[in-house]
Amino acid sequence: MQLSASPYEERLTAPRSWWVISFLVGLALALVFLPFGTLPMLGALVGGTAVAAVAASSYGSIRIRVVGDSLIAGDARIPVSALGDTEIMDPEEARAWRTYKADTRAFMLLRSYIPGALRVQVTDPADPTPYLYLSTREPERLAAALETARQAGRSAESS
Repeated sequence: MQLSASPYEERLTAPRSWWVISFLVGLALALVFLPFGTLPMLGALVGGTAVAAVAASSYGSIRIRVVGDSLIAGDARIPVSALGDTEIMDPEEARAWRTYKADTRAFMLLRSYIPGALRVQVTDPADPTPYLYLSTREPERLAAALETARQAGRSAESS
């Protein structure tokens, strides 16, 4: 497997406000345990904050990568040769494709707190998925990395 000339990797991390909310969840749980004493209250504060932070962290651990001749988006691994045209979407267009324009057969790696997105056509006739919708903070860079990987795959086939 040949590495692409323009590697791409992005982690779709949770926004900062979610970490504040994690602390507030722990604080709320601490208030529930306040009548039971100081030690249970502190345990609830630490435990509640930790559980909420783990949940926020796991939701924000999704990665999008272009490695060699594959696009890896979350758990999906798609060969670049099975992908077609890319469409960089501004926040309004991305919102439309997340909602009323969405196809139920599409693969959607969706994070609503990320305004930009990239829509990639799937050209494999055996795959019923019409397109990939990928929430990304850098759609231009992802589209360029896919194009570079596609061209590297074509040049490897011809030689």
